[in-house]
Amino acid sequence: MLSLFLRLFALRPLLSLAIFGFPILLLVAVGLITIFALKAMVFIVLPLIAIVWLYRRLSSDGTSGA
Repeated sequence: MLSLFLRLFALRPLLSLAIFGFPILLLVAVGLITIFALKAMVFIVLPLIAIVWLYRRLSSDGTSGA
């Protein structure tokens, strides 16, 4: 049975790409998007939050009210 599948995929490379290639490309795309999102959070969002927090902390007049 396995040899039949291998022979089928050897004869029809586009079919094998459609069966095996699309999920692999989808996993690669999801992985790249995840890495980009994590990098954006670490290098863009967290520094901005830290700057805003530090600015508010240093610019307060010492009162603990709203």
